[in-house]
Amino acid sequence: MKRILLAATALTIVGGSAFAADLAVRPAPVYRPAPVYAPVFTWTGCYVGANGGGIWVKDEWTDPFFGSFGNSTASGGLGGLQVGCNYQAGAFVLGIQGDYDWARANTDSANVILTNAFGPAFVDHSETKSLASVTGRVGYAWDRFMLYAKGGGAWIRTDHELRVNGVSVANTTDDTSRGGWTAGVGGEYAFSNWLTGFVEWDYYQFNNNNSTAFVCTAPGCGAVVFTANPSFKETVNVVKVGLNLKFGPGFGAW
Repeated sequence: MKRILLAATALTIVGGSAFAADLAVRPAPVYRPAPVYAPVFTWTGCYVGANGGGIWVKDEWTDPFFGSFGNSTASGGLGGLQVGCNYQAGAFVLGIQGDYDWARANTDSANVILTNAFGPAFVDHSETKSLASVTGRVGYAWDRFMLYAKGGGAWIRTDHELRVNGVSVANTTDDTSRGGWTAGVGGEYAFSNWLTGFVEWDYYQFNNNNSTAFVCTAPGCGAVVFTANPSFKETVNVVKVGLNLKFGPGFGAW
């Protein structure tokens, strides 16, 4: 019996020594954190921003009695703000945007019809002051770069004056905001998850057949008295660049 106990004790000691030696040989496991993947950029979210650029205006004056008052073209600058929201599904981006720009584009065009009829030098004066729109946008994105088209309603504010010998004549001023439509295309790039920049071209068209009657009386019009009821058709081209501050997924991260 003693021999059996001694044999069992010897086996236990030998097994324990072998297990301890095995632990001494094996290195401790090394902890490795799970890989961190950068979030995929998305155009989904809302934004606010500012823009600036150039404006080109073609103004056509027409009166039902006198006929064409003449055409004029003007160029100038504009600058303003925009706000909007986008939703991205796959590579397609749908959005809505509103913008307002202060503009300055003035022109004077000789009114040959009135000058020939009444004698004094009549001039059609136009001064574009502001431009606004609410549009829908459809885009296609390649990660951080997007091409888009836009279209919707637009509004313009332009002063029209009939001037005689360079001086505005009383009761010959039309200062109203008129509605129309706009369409355009552009490209936008995301410099980071929260800052984007864009370049776009927009076309606008405005018609108005219900302008205020122009009443020209002496002495401003010389020895003549007449009433004109001109309508105005304006076509506008705009090229602008801008920056947007984006809010949404990934905001605050590069």
